[in-house]
Amino acid sequence: MRYLLVLFFAFQLFSTSAIGQEYKYHDVKPGETVYSIAKSYNISEEAIYKYNPDARNGIEVSSKLVIPIGEAEASAERSEDVSFKTHKVARKETLYSLSKQYEVSIEDIKRYNPHLYSAELRTGEEIRIPVGGREKAPAAPERRTDADIKNQITDTREHVVIPKETKYGIARKYGLTVKELEALNPKVDILQPGIMLRVGTKVLDQPVILTDNNFEFYEVQPKETLFSLSRRFEVEQDSLIALNPALEDGLKTGMVLKVPNKGQGFGNLSTSETEELNDPDRLEEEAMASTRLDLRNTISNRKTKEIAFMLPFNLHKIESDSIEHYKSAIQNERILRLSLDFYGGALLAIEEAKELGISTMAKAYDTRQNAGEVVNIINTNNFDDVDAVIGPFLQSSTEAAAARLESRRIPVISPLSNRSMRPFDNLFQSRPTDNMLQDAMLEYFEENAGNRNIVIIADGQAYQIKERLRSIFPSAPVITPSNGNISASKLNESLVEGRENWVILESSSVGVLSSATSALNRLARDREITLLTTDKNSTYDNFNISNDHLARLKLHYPSVDREYNREVSEEFLEEYMEKYGVEPNQYAVRGYDLTLDILLRLASAKDLYDSFEDHRGYTEYNENKFFYTERAEGGYHNQAIYIMRLNEDLTLSTVE
Repeated sequence: MRYLLVLFFAFQLFSTSAIGQEYKYHDVKPGETVYSIAKSYNISEEAIYKYNPDARNGIEVSSKLVIPIGEAEASAERSEDVSFKTHKVARKETLYSLSKQYEVSIEDIKRYNPHLYSAELRTGEEIRIPVGGREKAPAAPERRTDADIKNQITDTREHVVIPKETKYGIARKYGLTVKELEALNPKVDILQPGIMLRVGTKVLDQPVILTDNNFEFYEVQPKETLFSLSRRFEVEQDSLIALNPALEDGLKTGMVLKVPNKGQGFGNLSTSETEELNDPDRLEEEAMASTRLDLRNTISNRKTKEIAFMLPFNLHKIESDSIEHYKSAIQNERILRLSLDFYGGALLAIEEAKELGISTMAKAYDTRQNAGEVVNIINTNNFDDVDAVIGPFLQSSTEAAAARLESRRIPVISPLSNRSMRPFDNLFQSRPTDNMLQDAMLEYFEENAGNRNIVIIADGQAYQIKERLRSIFPSAPVITPSNGNISASKLNESLVEGRENWVILESSSVGVLSSATSALNRLARDREITLLTTDKNSTYDNFNISNDHLARLKLHYPSVDREYNREVSEEFLEEYMEKYGVEPNQYAVRGYDLTLDILLRLASAKDLYDSFEDHRGYTEYNENKFFYTERAEGGYHNQAIYIMRLNEDLTLSTVE
């Protein structure tokens, strides 16, 4: 023991000189902010966030912050000639308008307000605007070394590296991902014995060094699931969880797992499957799918945008040109109402874009729900300068428009159709297909099932999805309806106490859904049950299906859109109600979201195609998000999907 203590202090001395970084420990006083603290130490706010990531969520009086004191950083900060003006954000102000008002770049505003890299401006918030002039350097603060802050940080601790340790092993021991470990220790590139690392406080009761040749460390890659890992390493999912207790809280990208040693670690996967898993393009696409873009900050092309809307107004069905006939048509023609709702939201998006400096010339054409009329519109009008066509609604009409405009590379954006369409290079399907929704939900099952008890309910019409579910959960009981109903006794036999039960329900039968949800609602009184489905079809809206039952069972399902947040969408809601006198429905919101996204993309690059090359990631607005990927056979498809949960108060929330 005495030898270990001597070794520890020797390592501690070595780590101080190896890292070469000094710190001060700061107690937050009343009225202090991250900005004022950073200014008092003559460092950037980002430097504080780097060592105190929780500070991004706010700081409390008497909380403790680690302050890095480095000569290079301090000198660099002192050499900057800069002073600031505090600006209170007014309604409708943007980073672009502020950059013009104060004649500074958007990047400089973000630099001194780091939260704006990931969040949008909020009305009423105060931000710092750099306006020139030299700040006085404060007196040099008291300095302390790494040893001075040992065991004082509430959410981290120190770890001294000993011979043969790796980042994988250390990350695993403290419940971190490798990236999290590296973020806590940004100046440590290569591990050396004696270096002191900042680590988490949750310690696994297992050795860090791997001495058993039967096992190895493995870092979880994006999109991997317990199911895929069990195949890769030829081990049951329960065994993986036993080897890695942290998996009980769910699998996450970057986790370091202890797995059976399979040579290269690819188990029984074929060479082609291995290559696919490591394909750089696939990995890049997965990374981009989790990167959110704010295109308002990338506006560069201020040429007037020409948008053609092709919508099925069906005006030819209105017998005479009078207000009463129009009112009657709107009340009785669903397609006309849908078109007007969508177009109303689109017009509001055009006004919003104008405030951002994007001028738009919009023309609307009545397709009459007829592919031949679409061809006629294109043949008899000048589309040479059109930047994008939004519409038509129907598959046949959309394909007709894309076919006619493909040679001119004019993008055609399908706003509502969920059907797979013929591959045209200029066709953008903005709504994921039903198969894509199903795939997204299956992926959610694989990634989050963990050690939950899985029960599958599927009728004869759902045999295809039933087989896919059985391949993912081969040991899960499958309950088949009898005479169009689900037996409560069979359900009761399949459920377990003391574990969460995931019941996956696949049916479009009123009898099956009604009997299953009623029985599960009763059984949920003494069991933990969550109801899930890959297809929330129209039968769920039948009056025989109790919404209260679905809410108590926390129904999970995939969706193209989410329920808009009234606080986030307050400005949009106010403007829509002021303009039209009613609250927007889902078609109006989609018209707004889709049109604004297209206009921002057109303004952020030379054309719509280049915008996807220049700005990789997903965009999100009131109810809808968009992540277009190029199809191998031609065209683009929106892959962005929400997993929704129905809450007990009958509100909806996104699960991921």
